[in-house]
Amino acid sequence: MIADDIDFDPPPPPRRPLYRRKRVLIPLGIILLIIGAFLLLRTPDTDRDEMIAKYSGPAGAFVAGPAGQRIHYRDQGKRGDRAIILIHGANSSLQTWEPLVERLGETWRVVTLDLPGHGLTGAIPDTDYSAAGMIAAVDVVAAKLELDHFVIGGNSMGGWVSWRYALAEPDRVDALLLLDASGMPLRKGEKRPESNVGFRVLEYPFGRWLATRVTPRMLVEQSLRGSVEKQEIVDDAMIDRYWELLRFPGNRAATVMRTRMDREPAMAARVGEITAPTLILFGDKDRVINPSAAKTFNERIKGSEVVMLPGIGHLPMEEAPDATAKAIADFLTRRLAGQSPADPETR
Repeated sequence: MIADDIDFDPPPPPRRPLYRRKRVLIPLGIILLIIGAFLLLRTPDTDRDEMIAKYSGPAGAFVAGPAGQRIHYRDQGKRGDRAIILIHGANSSLQTWEPLVERLGETWRVVTLDLPGHGLTGAIPDTDYSAAGMIAAVDVVAAKLELDHFVIGGNSMGGWVSWRYALAEPDRVDALLLLDASGMPLRKGEKRPESNVGFRVLEYPFGRWLATRVTPRMLVEQSLRGSVEKQEIVDDAMIDRYWELLRFPGNRAATVMRTRMDREPAMAARVGEITAPTLILFGDKDRVINPSAAKTFNERIKGSEVVMLPGIGHLPMEEAPDATAKAIADFLTRRLAGQSPADPETR
């Protein structure tokens, strides 16, 4: 017989060793921290209508293209057939050209546009952000304005689009302006430039995924400051413009798509086919594209001219608008004087 007062409660389970609990709790804490940081830093798209009201301006207009594009553009300066079409670089907008519009507009008609996946144009239905898609956007605007020939120029990626346009439609190009343009291979013994933090983030798969969801204003500011030598031009209004327009609906996804597309580097071998008068203008402190690319362009494009701006970075039209506008005006005055731009035989 067993006594009634014997305790039959089972002994407590042994405690897990401390190191075993840490193996679970520490990774879990890290995951929760990452999720919390993501939710805290996540930046939504800006409001389409609000951005159009803020950044289009009285000169802004939209034109529909055959592939469903809705291209934002400005047509400013002196009316007539002496037209310059200027194309911005990656993650920029037509706003970058306003300093040159002010300086060249007295004698030239200056047309600027937001490329597909940029500015107030935003995403396009066919998601064609290749050179062909960018060229199509230029043609949509030119058709709207009834321009069958013009000077075309661009900065960085916009320079790449411009020389690709000169190859694709040579009879329409009166002259070509390449401002810190991309598309040339590295010269022998060269290394890739330092670039800016924004472009470096996009080199990695996780960075590309993150870029469509998290876009801190601080990152945009760091990217801008890494692109220019004249730091004083980077003010709050400029940072806000780049930050807000990058977050215009569809632009961040388009940016990621462009980083994965084929930039067709073999096309660089064809720039020697360009016959239009060509000005190559670079800042000698460019940290996004090696300034030596100016020499490569010059060697390959017969009759081209080079202007190097001392102490200037990747955005000469914003860092040194007076010197940039003067170089362009002097070049066009000399090279197009006495010519009929509509007649390809005079080029």
